[in-house]
Amino acid sequence: MRALKADGVSEQRACKVVNCARSTARYRTLRVVDQVVLPRLRELAARFRRFGYRRLNIMLRREGTIVNHKRLYRIYKADGLLVPRRRKRHVRHERGASLQPVTAANQRWSIDFLSDTLVSGRRTRFLSIVDDFTREGLRLEPDFSLPAARVIRALDEIAQRRGYPTILRSDNGPEFASLELLKWAAEHNVRLHFITPGKPTENANIESLNARIRDEFLNEHAFLTLADARREAELWLQHYNEDRPHGSLGYATPAEFARRNDTNLLTAIYRLLRVGGLTTWVTACRARYAFGVDYKREDQSEKEEAEKRRYRIGTVTREARHTITACAALE
Repeated sequence: MRALKADGVSEQRACKVVNCARSTARYRTLRVVDQVVLPRLRELAARFRRFGYRRLNIMLRREGTIVNHKRLYRIYKADGLLVPRRRKRHVRHERGASLQPVTAANQRWSIDFLSDTLVSGRRTRFLSIVDDFTREGLRLEPDFSLPAARVIRALDEIAQRRGYPTILRSDNGPEFASLELLKWAAEHNVRLHFITPGKPTENANIESLNARIRDEFLNEHAFLTLADARREAELWLQHYNEDRPHGSLGYATPAEFARRNDTNLLTAIYRLLRVGGLTTWVTACRARYAFGVDYKREDQSEKEEAEKRRYRIGTVTREARHTITACAALE
């Protein structure tokens, strides 16, 4: 048809000769041109060097660029952006024992260590902690030495903002099997769970986090000092929780998944009521009220407002009893 139009034949006559609809002849594609997607795809691939095309596609969609995943993979592969696979040698894979799945945040934390070196060659250790339900990275702390006392301090700092876990899962390292950690667990009613020696797959969640830390953080950075490692570890952990899509969470971030399944407030109130007395009960009721008991505030006199406030506190007290029952199921 184009040849006929080039010879001076009208569009209507040319379409009739080749039996083609005029709407088809005039159609212009609305697809995003590869040259438009490719520069931004290269920028994201250079920034997140260990992200595959699926996570890069999610990052593009967040920016408003909608591309079919199969088409994006074709562009991704043709431009040579495939992530090189890092293979481990002489690794023995074993199937770990099945564990009861968690159903809420703070039911079980997993904890482990990683090792790395500074540019000077001095060895450093990284303490990593993860919530097995929300997959949030709770801590990534580097130091030259991390004894049991440092582990306890890190756990207490996390508990100040989200409460203590019901179960703490770890391997059989000396820091985790120490008398100090055992005493701490008894004081805070935390049950220690040790995996079978030689079977790290029983602690799969922390091993998965450690693999991401090794692949996307430690292998991508060179630390001059310990302060540099701490600063970069904090930034990467924030990126992991708030920006990085997580495959096992439907490619939501751990922070998004935690907000959709937020039972931390109920758990914290229940633990306060269980450990404390009447004073803690009142504190929990006020906290429950402060976090969003739904009552409409209207323009009333001060006396009516005072009566309304007393009624709210009484209602919160009744709701706290139901909260205890709901939270008991989380234990």
